[in-house]
Amino acid sequence: MSSVEPPSAPRPLWVAGVVALGVAAVALAFGVFSLFNGGTPTDQLGQQATTTTESAPGSPPPPAVSSSQEPAPVTTTPPPPPPTTTAAPPTSTTNNGGTPPAKPKTGIRVYNNSTIPKLADRAAQDIREAGWTVEQVDNYPHGVIYTTTVYYTPGTDEETTARTLGSEFGMRVEERFQGIKDAKPGVIVIVTKDYKNAANAK
Repeated sequence: MSSVEPPSAPRPLWVAGVVALGVAAVALAFGVFSLFNGGTPTDQLGQQATTTTESAPGSPPPPAVSSSQEPAPVTTTPPPPPPTTTAAPPTSTTNNGGTPPAKPKTGIRVYNNSTIPKLADRAAQDIREAGWTVEQVDNYPHGVIYTTTVYYTPGTDEETTARTLGSEFGMRVEERFQGIKDAKPGVIVIVTKDYKNAANAK
């Protein structure tokens, strides 16, 4: 007795079923991918295209920002020059007429204490020519004076006259000594052989 085999499904229908299952699996995978990525692959491709369009080829890249910029050079202003000091012109010892200033009015007495005749007269003439007032010329025979000296009474105006006269003629200036201490007031000049114009005495 022969067995009866069940009729087999046609082959085309079986192939169609396998293809349908494959399409369903692909669609399922695509849906899961879209769910987890928040968009379709088409949206992502669109975003990439937009990014590529914004940065057109050939445009220079934005400049890089350096974090270590060199500090700007510091300009130092030099201090102002010191003010120029103008020296005052020298003070003239003469007035506009070219004559020397007035001398003190204190009378001067000139005495000779040397062996040179007329030495006191020579000194008195020099002093008068310098603008001073000489009221007496005589000899001083009381002792020896070694250096031509101008004498004055301390505490009086004679000191100013004596120092000015001594500076002008290069003579020593001292207070009156005992031998002439009681003589009448006035500046006393005792000339000796060291007087600068002793050689011109006649």
